[in-house]
Amino acid sequence: MTAALATPAGRRSKIRIAAAGGALALLTACTSNGTDGAAAQTGASSVAASTSVGAPTGTGDPTNTDTSAGSGSARETNPSSSSASPTLTPTAGRDASGGAAMSIPDLVSGVEPSIVTIVTSSGSGSGVVYTADGLLITNEHVVRGETQVQVAFADGQRIAGNVQAVDPVSDIALVQASRNNLPAAEFEKTLPRVGELAIVIGSPLGFENSATSGIISGLHRSIPGSAGDSQSLVDLIQTDAAISPGNSGGALINSAGKVIGISEAYIPPQSGAVSLGFAIPAATAVQTADQLRASGRAEHAFLGLVPATITPQIAQQLGLTAGSGVIVQSTVPDGPADAAGILPGDVLTTVDQEELATAEDLLAALRPHRPGEILTIGVQRDGRTVDTKVTVSDRPSG
Repeated sequence: MTAALATPAGRRSKIRIAAAGGALALLTACTSNGTDGAAAQTGASSVAASTSVGAPTGTGDPTNTDTSAGSGSARETNPSSSSASPTLTPTAGRDASGGAAMSIPDLVSGVEPSIVTIVTSSGSGSGVVYTADGLLITNEHVVRGETQVQVAFADGQRIAGNVQAVDPVSDIALVQASRNNLPAAEFEKTLPRVGELAIVIGSPLGFENSATSGIISGLHRSIPGSAGDSQSLVDLIQTDAAISPGNSGGALINSAGKVIGISEAYIPPQSGAVSLGFAIPAATAVQTADQLRASGRAEHAFLGLVPATITPQIAQQLGLTAGSGVIVQSTVPDGPADAAGILPGDVLTTVDQEELATAEDLLAALRPHRPGEILTIGVQRDGRTVDTKVTVSDRPSG
């Protein structure tokens, strides 16, 4: 299979890469605008978004949102209903009297009122109450292409919600529901430790208020081969707590009942995976959500190039001396990389002395930086590596 990227004329010539084997089967539906993203690479993992599309919700009717046993029915209600909102129990990892650590059932019952089901025209996903006045956080791919959705709450109410703002790069979106006095979830912006308790709460396949548990399996994970289709599948939390279609946008919580991540994707069993789920760290989600609330968009460091991971096949095809790194397939005219003299065919080896082995490494290295910052990028050309200063800009809209 040949992946060819259209590039500007002149010195930004087309770099054609022949990738052996199957192409990336990425179903996260997180749109790339064609820059700072890569072509599908050899041996890429198959990754599925955890959004349920036309999935049953307990009765076999794709539009029915009856909850699973014990959580009541999500009936259509008047948005102005004055019925009392559920209240979160203490989420400090202790019971109300300050005694022993809370059990998993106590943790789930404490956070469950802050988790919602989001029903769209094409399926359903999950969401988390971000503020008491009805602002919800979810995945961008859950609400992509939608302006209005239906929101089913844990107490059975179901009302309309407006998609307020979206950010495809981080896969975060905000939905505003017409309801007040909601129990906002508490977010823990410090990364968990590997081995800590992890609980996933959401609506897999439409089964509302479902919980699965496991541990934190890894940090700073990037999905191999995903950069060509998604900017978001980097620097993630990995868990073995089951994440399934419909969990997208729901909560990954810790033993203190705090949200440590927003469920985003999983690698399906047909890829040979067992319990490989991924969540956006809470710090990333909160930072993006706050920017979306303030201005309707989020800032991201933009390098202005299309990268691809160097494989042995690519190295042989292009006659590269580098056995690893990131090759530049094209640059955006007058973009940051172009202005710094980076050319198609150059190999990027480091960002601020941090080594790059894959295109996903490059996206992850850019994630913590803000527009206007100056990065030092190792650029290899004709067997010689030089450090190049690049001032990153804000990613263009669209």
